[in-house]
Amino acid sequence: MIYLVYVSSATGQLTTADLDDILAASRRNNAKIGITGMLLYKGGNFMQVLEGPEESVLALQNKIEGDPRHRGLLVLRKAPLKERQFNEWAMGYQNLDEPGSPRPDGFSNFLHDSLLAPEFIKNPSVAHKLLLSFRDSMR
Repeated sequence: MIYLVYVSSATGQLTTADLDDILAASRRNNAKIGITGMLLYKGGNFMQVLEGPEESVLALQNKIEGDPRHRGLLVLRKAPLKERQFNEWAMGYQNLDEPGSPRPDGFSNFLHDSLLAPEFIKNPSVAHKLLLSFRDSMR
């Protein structure tokens, strides 16, 4: 089992409905292949952690890289995983651009910095710690 943390940018403007559709499809598809994780979205940028069987995580990474809604996918961290950190979520989610909007299950008001901030790129473990902190704030 592994985990993978990446950032990417949206190729176009995504509406709340678009993001809700991505979340619903992610939860449904990830549950089928044993992947858990979390997706953050802010200012046209994504940060996501995926965890599960190595073959499934890498196949999903390839699928995301080929998704026309993403560009510039950058893997910040990929490492073996002894125990899931997001085992309760097929996909936790937060749209950080709309902190005052109604929230479906899986939302929390948590982060206000850019997901492509230099500190995430220079020190990838910070991104993983951020996602873990978000997970803990949801409980």
